[in-house]
Amino acid sequence: MLFWHNQPEHLWPSPGELYPGPTSSLLRDSLPLPYLKQEEPPSIPSEEPPCPALQYVLCAATSPAVKQQEEALTYLNQGQSYEVQMLCNSKLGDATQWPRLLKSVVRVVFHDRRLQYTEQQQLDGWRWSRPGDRILDIDVPLSVGVIEPQMLSSQLNTVEFHWDPTKRTSLFLQVHCISTEFTPRKKGGEKGVPFRLQIDTFKPSDKELPPEHLHSAGCLIKVFKPKGADRKLKTDREKIERQPLHERNMYQAACDSTVFVECSPWPEPNAGPYLPLSPLALTSPNSCKLLSPESLCYSPPFLLDTLGGSPAEDLNPGASILETQQWLHRHRFSSHCRMLANFTGTDLLKLTCQDLIQICGAADGIRLFNTVRARPIRHRLTLYVAQEASRQENEVRKNPDSGCYQEISLDELSAAELMGKLAELLALPANQIHHLFHQGPGGILILLSDQVVQNLKDESHFVAVVKKVQNPDGYYLVLT
Repeated sequence: MLFWHNQPEHLWPSPGELYPGPTSSLLRDSLPLPYLKQEEPPSIPSEEPPCPALQYVLCAATSPAVKQQEEALTYLNQGQSYEVQMLCNSKLGDATQWPRLLKSVVRVVFHDRRLQYTEQQQLDGWRWSRPGDRILDIDVPLSVGVIEPQMLSSQLNTVEFHWDPTKRTSLFLQVHCISTEFTPRKKGGEKGVPFRLQIDTFKPSDKELPPEHLHSAGCLIKVFKPKGADRKLKTDREKIERQPLHERNMYQAACDSTVFVECSPWPEPNAGPYLPLSPLALTSPNSCKLLSPESLCYSPPFLLDTLGGSPAEDLNPGASILETQQWLHRHRFSSHCRMLANFTGTDLLKLTCQDLIQICGAADGIRLFNTVRARPIRHRLTLYVAQEASRQENEVRKNPDSGCYQEISLDELSAAELMGKLAELLALPANQIHHLFHQGPGGILILLSDQVVQNLKDESHFVAVVKKVQNPDGYYLVLT
């Protein structure tokens, strides 16, 4: 057993007694480390100041139901303005060689890599379902220090602006899409897909050169319907409070603000290795030859026959890979030929609507499913029209079916469309029909305008009366 005895200090041997020799050799010279000095080593020239330390803070609380090893998640309400503080190192203002204004690009993108592959199709589908709306907006009246904000109509999920890093800058953003709009089943906010809110900052360059990238950071968000984020945050807090104490340590502590995490710059949309074929390429006699799966759309086994195939042609279950690719091109699915390079007609017909949405995106997936299944188009208005009795007696020998009502289907709901369909039905030249009337209450004649056609009841039936007029030479049509 070892014992430690306290001894007076003078009883311990001195370093000179233990290690005979010069005293100076017992002390190690200090290393010339940069952090021990106030100035940098003279051997390292400083040509340019270091990149400014940028930081972005979203004024929204993080979720407490996120595990330690996962990235923090923030819930946002649709259409609500949230502040993003643009913070910068104060020493940047002393560096005169740096520009006073920086350019930042803010975008809302998909976090799921599967959706990133079909991002453009997803955005096109959202644009079609929400015409005139944007995914991301800047609340300019609330923003401070934001200079020249730009919101291009061609980029619904991106905004740009300039700002002075030496002054206070607060950017207020609004996200108008919700996470469930990009899920196949739309079962609620909790099942919605996460988005990434990313900010890329650049140093403007002269002489029309591309801007120099300085910093990129992003955070993970989910967007709910108004007040849905508050309810979800409250639910997460109650869920964690019910957990045992040892399990609570598995989750991150919630913060009142969300600090953006540094990441790689987001690639530009045109930086991808593959660009879809333009519609002009499919009609050119020397364009887009098909097919081997290794060199799709570039090898020349045959020319695309766009004139021989009917647009309404059904996909043959026995179609080969080559014939299936031809069918996809004829029906304007050229951008997905690479993804469906090894599919036969049978393989394509076996896919469900959800499968096609995952492969081609929401917009093209639904369109491809309807085209494959040859779903009939439902017209917006259907009318049944018969010819007048006097006209039927004159033409009964020529057309035995002239006494029956015939169907007229309208899609544009315009008077010109209805007049053209009636001219075809009554075998009259369309340019000689001057006016189209509808017999109203009390026998009055109502001029059929576009608004009147739009208010006609679906599946109504009429008798078309043809009246010959001399000056100018032509006809009046009356629907009674």
